[in-house]
Amino acid sequence: MAKQTVKTAKTAPKADKGLVRGDMSIVEIVTKYPQTAEVFIKHGLHCIGCAAARFETLDEGAMAHGIELDPLLADLNKVALKKK
Repeated sequence: MAKQTVKTAKTAPKADKGLVRGDMSIVEIVTKYPQTAEVFIKHGLHCIGCAAARFETLDEGAMAHGIELDPLLADLNKVALKKK
């Protein structure tokens, strides 16, 4: 039987605080923060509307398209935080 982890303030994912993470699906990010679509396009990740975006994580999408993850994440979080 798999051990279940209870989320606490220390273990809860950053997305709970409104931040984008690399393990989030691309559709999840764009759904939660529609204004991030422009950031994806700016970085050359034009697959925000494709079927793979539903299950592909940001990490996977960036790697598949040869896009550097850290600058993409920084720009996505900058835009996502403005929503608050």
